[in-house]
Parts: sequence; structure tokens; C-alpha cells
Amino acid sequence: MPPDSDHPQPYPRTTDMAEMARRCAPETLGFYRYWDSKRRNPDGSPRRMPRRSDIDPLEMKRWLPFLQLIEVHDHPDGRSLVYRLVGQAEVAVRGYNPTGRTIAECAIGKESSDPMGNYNLVIDGRTPVYDWSRIPHPAGFLVSQECILLPLSDDDASVNMVITFGKIVSTLDQVRNRPPRL
Repeated sequence: MPPDSDHPQPYPRTTDMAEMARRCAPETLGFYRYWDSKRRNPDGSPRRMPRRSDIDPLEMKRWLPFLQLIEVHDHPDGRSLVYRLVGQAEVAVRGYNPTGRTIAECAIGKESSDPMGNYNLVIDGRTPVYDWSRIPHPAGFLVSQECILLPLSDDDASVNMVITFGKIVSTLDQVRNRPPRL
């Protein structure tokens, strides 16, 4: 039965990393495992979240085109999130580079009417969020995508950055170029 306004579909996201591991593309799981491996203090004791300085771009070359690094600014009158780094694959999906602009200005995806939803879950819960949905491509068709949003923290108490890895899992071109089923 198709969704209607009286019975909206639940937002496709989870904070359960076991569910994420069952659903996600291998590249997404690899990026999560990289982030998870960085949750250690210099003495080896565990951290809830890595610091930005723990994340090494040289170790992440294969993921860089799909990354976004978002700076968190909490103010007395609210929260703003600013894109600090946006990978080329993310720029291509959007059709422009949002670096230096806010999430509120440049949101895409299923919940672009509530662009802060996933980020607030990550920031307030200090936990990863994985989502999957279909988003509009600048060429006018929908693409299926998945995204993992991961907290970064200098003090291991408050999130000051969010790093995301977004993966297009299917496009119209991929469908057109598939061999026919026999």
C-alpha cells in the first residue's frame, strides 16, 4: 500500500549499529569501523567519540570524496551547523558546493524539511546515526543513498563536529546499464 498523508512512513534511520552493519554498503561499514578505531585516548583508554585531530585524511583517501565535515555552533538562541569540508561526490549529487554555508540553507534528502533532525540526534545523544532514503539528483531523477553521521568531540563530552559518509547505492544510470535478467 503506498504511503499517504494519513499514514506517513517512519523516517528510515537508526542508531543501532548492528542494524546499520546488516543494511549498509561495505564502504559505509568500513568508514564506521575507521571512526570506531579512533575512539581511544593516547594512553589507550576508551573514548565515546574521537577528536577531530584523531581523524587523519591520509588514512581516509578512499572515503574523502564522500565525506562532509560539519562544525557545531551552540548559541543561546539555538544551534547552527556549518559545512567545513564537502567531498566531490557530495558536491556532484547536490550540483553545488555548500562549504561555508549552514545545514539549514543547504539540506537535501528525505527530511530536508527538518534538516537538523539527524544532526540533533548525533549531537544530543553523542551517538552515530545511519539513514537511508531516496534523494533528488540535479539531473531530475531520484537516487538511493545511505549516510552515516558520526560525532567528534575535543573533550569527549560535547560534540563540536559531525563527520558524515554518504554513499549513493543506486542511480538511474546503474539501472539502465544492468544486463537484462534471463
